[in-house]
Amino acid sequence: MTSSKSSKRSKGSPGPKQELPAKIFHAVNIISLLLMIFSGLQIYNANPVFGGRGGWHFPSIFLLGGWLAGGRSWHFAAMWVFSLNLLAYGTYILLTRRWQKRFISQSDIQVLQKGQNLKRKNYAWHRLIYTAIVPILVLAIASGLAMYKPAQLYWLSGLFGSWQTLRTVHFITVPIVVLFAIAHFLLSQKVGGYRLIKSMFT
Repeated sequence: MTSSKSSKRSKGSPGPKQELPAKIFHAVNIISLLLMIFSGLQIYNANPVFGGRGGWHFPSIFLLGGWLAGGRSWHFAAMWVFSLNLLAYGTYILLTRRWQKRFISQSDIQVLQKGQNLKRKNYAWHRLIYTAIVPILVLAIASGLAMYKPAQLYWLSGLFGSWQTLRTVHFITVPIVVLFAIAHFLLSQKVGGYRLIKSMFT
């Protein structure tokens, strides 16, 4: 009897709600990230990072832009949207103090080392990857800007040593960001289930 009452309450309980800025951030992030990936692969095919012009090419179904100049136009346009979106969201979580719940703390590290509560561990893992992706995003944007304006930002491109190293670093950040997005999705599902995922887009 008690279990049936509790199940009724759980079914009737309101689902998780997300703030409008968080919804906008995620939507813009996903769209601009996909545009950057597909247009970036178009740029890659013009001169593959590994193997030179004779290196492995991505199939046309994954490309955006039609040719090198078109791919660059899409890529850099999406890059500005992506970067400004990250800056706006960073400012938002700073002003609202949401960073205290988004990034890993000492207590999270202790939970990962010794904790027994699975849900608490999932939260800690979520904050860990949320924190770890920040320097990767900074590296992706910095290396992208260095290739975008190598003459004007010579000091930035110079930090990477050679042009090939710069291209390799920028290319490697892409699968890392994709893996982060997948891990972010799976951990969100573990913590809050499908209702949490749905609340971010409805």
